[in-house]
Amino acid sequence: MPAFRSLLAAAAAVLTLAAPALAQDHLEHIHVHDAYARLGPASGAVFFLIHNNTGNNIRIVGARSELAKKAELHTHTEDADGVMKMGKIEGGVPLVAGEMHAFERGGDHVMLMGLTTDLKDGDMIPLTLIFEDGAEIQLDVPVDNARTPDQATDHSGHGMDHSGMSD
Repeated sequence: MPAFRSLLAAAAAVLTLAAPALAQDHLEHIHVHDAYARLGPASGAVFFLIHNNTGNNIRIVGARSELAKKAELHTHTEDADGVMKMGKIEGGVPLVAGEMHAFERGGDHVMLMGLTTDLKDGDMIPLTLIFEDGAEIQLDVPVDNARTPDQATDHSGHGMDHSGMSD
């Protein structure tokens, strides 16, 4: 039994020493949280939170998916008559260093047009986000047509500052 206790103590020490390194590693990347898609008969939209931990201001300039003929960054805007309209975001979406940006219903989102296969709840959609510098992030996004905006996962335990979230 003493050998087992020694093993447990050694494992605990390794995890304790590794925790700061893991936290530091987290700050050097882009993290996507709570991604999900809602679909109609031939099109759909993808929603998520993206956290820019690169230390630099960056810009998402496009998206693509092998399951759609076209994927575009879209947003909702209000015209002079107070009517909400959806359209392509020209020039991309800026992501300020250290902050989060919400791709959400009624705001910025990735629009999937010309879906090439029938998808149902629980299916995964491969999605690639394209950045201004040519970098790409691949995601597998679950289809969840029943999800409501208030069902986002709570990330308060990550130690991340989400106070800079923008709409």
